[in-house]
Formats: sequence, structure tokens, C-alpha cells
Amino acid sequence: MIIDCHGHYTTAPAALQKFRDTQIAGLKEGIDVPSSAQTAISDDEIRDSLENAQLKLQRARGTDLTIFSPRASAMAHHIGNETTSQRWTEACNDLIHRVCNLYPENFIGVAQLPQSPGVEPVRSAAELERCVKELGFIGCNLNPDPSGGHWNSPPLTDRYWYPFYEKMVELDVPAMVHVSSSCNANFHATGAHYINADTTAFMQFLASDLFKDFPTLRFIIPHGGGAVPYHWGRYRGLAQDMKRPLLKDYLLKNVFFDTCVYHLPGIELLLKVIPAENILFGSEMVGAVRGIDPETGQYFDDTKRYLDALPLSDDDRYKIFEGNARRIFPRLGAKLDGQRPG
Repeated sequence: MIIDCHGHYTTAPAALQKFRDTQIAGLKEGIDVPSSAQTAISDDEIRDSLENAQLKLQRARGTDLTIFSPRASAMAHHIGNETTSQRWTEACNDLIHRVCNLYPENFIGVAQLPQSPGVEPVRSAAELERCVKELGFIGCNLNPDPSGGHWNSPPLTDRYWYPFYEKMVELDVPAMVHVSSSCNANFHATGAHYINADTTAFMQFLASDLFKDFPTLRFIIPHGGGAVPYHWGRYRGLAQDMKRPLLKDYLLKNVFFDTCVYHLPGIELLLKVIPAENILFGSEMVGAVRGIDPETGQYFDDTKRYLDALPLSDDDRYKIFEGNARRIFPRLGAKLDGQRPG
């Protein structure tokens, strides 16, 4: 089975964005637009949004199941207030739930969180619990920078985040560390802010004892880990200078990387540096990079093609394409095995 751990609903029907636009317009007038302002979206509109996009590409590229979440760049936690984010998040998560109900063999949900600048992360715990227990989701996307590029929240390893982590541990779900759009002109969202955040999160984990406090907490760092694999020697050296244990002993039991790296040499490097046990297949297809690479004539985000080109052992191939996802998302493994998640 080929499980894509990183998919976003980037092709959602226009009515979803219309609600967001209405929200933003209301903010300018001091109005918190109610959830009832949403325009109804039909099942046929959802099907149309997927059949010529994600589903078409799944079939063409030979993938089976996508772990699916709302569009990351549209989370935009810096817009409005806590109420704005709560209503927007519920609308996005409910739509993902409908997708998963229409195509249960193709998609399984991961939650957006209703984070907001200056609001304690634990206030997102109720939405995570709703999504897991009521909607059948198997994880969440956690934004380490709800400010949208100004980084004014405490580091992910600060006790500020601990009450939310307690809920993650209770529900036994991982989080993908995923920022959203950037409102800081210094940081292009997908080309800089995303990669900065991936790298920053890893360094925060390296410098902390977070996983002593939460030994079962699990994070996926997307986009191949940002700069981390390319500078693995730097991070090993920093850990040594800081008198930290070996990275493999105190980080790689809890931190994992996806394969959203859009060229073969990058995938080769990732696999040379990071153990197969810590890599999940991901494509983020119909996402940040949608075009065809003129050097190969293939889509940049067809990451399965890169993995297929490598001499992986059968064991490593299984881990990357299926086994690791089952292990890191235990609710996924339970569903695939026909069990009732706890």
C-alpha cells in the first residue's frame, strides 16, 4: 500500500474561500461573521474538485491513500481573532470530513487547529478532540508561528505548549509541524517561511528535553526536514557541543521527516542521512510546486517517482510507503486493520 502522509485540500470548492473572504471583510467592520454565513457545498462540488486533481493524480502516480488536511497556507492564524480562527477551522475540518466520507478508500483526515496569536495552544485541544473522536481524524497540523512570520510565540519546547501536548498524548496522535501563510515581507511563504519553520522546529527539539517529558510525543517535520538533512553534520556537532546525547538516541524516536523534496538528489541525500525508520512518503501534490520539471519532463511533486528510482530494499520501501505511517499514526493502522480506534 502507498500512503501519502502529506496532502492538503488545495482545490476546495470556491464557496469555502467565499466564506473566508466574508470573514475578512467583516473584520474590517468589526464584525465576527457567524458560521451560518457559509454557502452550502454539494457533494457533487466536492467530487468535481477532486476528480480532476488529487484523485486523478493518485491514479496516475500509483498511490492509494492520502492523509488529508485543509490547505496549510489558508490556515492564516494571524488573521482576525480566536473566534475568527475557530469558525474558519471548523468549516475547513468539516469539509475534510465530508471528503473522507465520500472517498474513504482514498483519504483520511488530519485536523487544522484554531490557533491564534497570543492564545494558549491548549485552547485548540477541544477541536483536536472533536476531530479525532467525532470525525475520525488521525492527527493534526501544528503551527509553531501563529503570527504569520513574526515568531512571537514561545518555542515548541516551552511549557506553554505542554497542556496541548498532553491532549496529543492522550489521543495518541502525532502532529505535523506546519506553518501557514506569511505576512512578513521578508519571508516568502512556501520558499522561505515553510523551510525556515521546519529547520527551526528541529533545532528547538535538539536543544531541549521535551521528549524526556513526553516520551511518546511524535512530530513529523515536512518538506524533507527543511535544511536539516543537508546540514546533519552541523546538528550532530551542535548537539555534541551542547553535551546532548546522540541525535539518533534522543530525537529520532520522536521526530520524523517526509519526502516532499522535489528533485532526485534531494531525496537521495535525505535517505543517506536519515534512517528509513524516520521517513514517510509524502508529496504535498497539488501544492506548493505544481509544474513540470523541464529537466525531467515530470511533475516536480511526483515524489514517488524519485523513490522508485532508488535501489531501496523491500524492507525500507515498505517502511517509507506504509509501515512508518501505520506506526506513527496508530489510529490509521487501527483503521486499516479493521479495528476500532480508542
